[in-house]
Amino acid sequence: MSNRHVQSRLRTDTMLRSAFGPVICAALADPSVVEIMQNPNGELWIERAGAGRESQGGVLTSEKSERIIRLIASLSGFDVTRERPIVSAELPIGGQRFEGVMPPVTLQPSFAIRVPAARVFTLDEYVRSGTLSTEASTVLRDAVKTRQNILVVGGTGSGKTTLTNALLAEIATEDHRVLILEDTRELQCDAEDCVSLRTQPTVSMRDLVRSTLRLRPDRIIVGEVRGGEALDLLKAWSTGHPGGVATVHANSSADGLDRLEQLVGEVVANVPRKLISAAVNLVVGIESQGGVRQVTDILEVLGCDGANGAYRLRPKTPDPP
Repeated sequence: MSNRHVQSRLRTDTMLRSAFGPVICAALADPSVVEIMQNPNGELWIERAGAGRESQGGVLTSEKSERIIRLIASLSGFDVTRERPIVSAELPIGGQRFEGVMPPVTLQPSFAIRVPAARVFTLDEYVRSGTLSTEASTVLRDAVKTRQNILVVGGTGSGKTTLTNALLAEIATEDHRVLILEDTRELQCDAEDCVSLRTQPTVSMRDLVRSTLRLRPDRIIVGEVRGGEALDLLKAWSTGHPGGVATVHANSSADGLDRLEQLVGEVVANVPRKLISAAVNLVVGIESQGGVRQVTDILEVLGCDGANGAYRLRPKTPDPP
């Protein structure tokens, strides 16, 4: 790294630390913090793993919040205007996911920072913490070894990404080429042959899925399925690329398949339930209550009744611990 580049990074780091102030800087350095949220009324909320959200009071003024949003936008290469009041970016130092909003879409500047896990939690650690039963961990390990396609389902902050990282730790022990697709850097995999791709303003997740098929993947991992790429992913999973993992935002494991249908329906008129039931082997539900995360159930997808009939689902684990 050249001296000029080092100096540039130091200047960027200094500017960000000055804009954030001591409370947010301390939160970014705290390995237990998973989310930092500044509301339009000036109140700062910090969420820690296992402890839930806690208000820090009024830490930043509206002017300071606006300065942060404009600074991160500038460092990301664009300006905030009334026509472009939303900033979706990664922090230049650290890569944390940043989402900032400005008037007129909000009364006062507001932002949220998603902090990736400082380290990967293993399935064994999930069992010890009570997040996962021993039976469920065995089911998930067997699914990885037999190259079943796994859909991780949960709401915001439920722990979908953290659980996916635990599954990636298991995948890394297999001799496979892993392709990871995501919007921001959150997934971690120690596989020797691993390629990580990220979307860009001009490159959609659907573009990445299609490109991935020409990069000789053994396993395709998608950080979160949010749109029409669901159809391309299902086709890839069911035609020679088994053993993938993806997350989808839904309230329960059973709702996960319905959510997939909605996303596939964005690009085709007739949703192919037969394809969904053939491509998805396991649906894993996870939720968070009061900051405590729990894998609620694991459903095996056995097919569907007819081309577009009801899904045949079978629970793979007893009640959670």
